[in-house]
Amino acid sequence: MHELAVTESMLNLVLEEAAKAGAQRVDRINLVIGEMSGIVGESVEFYFGFLAKETVAESARLDFDYHPSQAMCRDCKREFALPELDWTCPECGSANLQIVGGSELYIDSIEVE
Repeated sequence: MHELAVTESMLNLVLEEAAKAGAQRVDRINLVIGEMSGIVGESVEFYFGFLAKETVAESARLDFDYHPSQAMCRDCKREFALPELDWTCPECGSANLQIVGGSELYIDSIEVE
């Protein structure tokens, strides 16, 4: 359910930026969502549908760029995709990992008219 708060914050930011630009309409909102963020794109779309009613973003299309989970081994410095069940380095077997990707959640760009 935290998608409601995220979507509301995202829409407020979009409307603020659209107003600064003097936009008549928001055509597209490009979002980056990391696999580990816990955000479900379909839920964001659902909430956006009713939150954006009667705003300049009402007809905007949401585009999602999903980023996979990535880790770096602190021992051998290898970067790799982080599988769901095995959090060890495929190179050296170490569990001394740093998450380097997949927790992103941000607006990449807004297209207005």
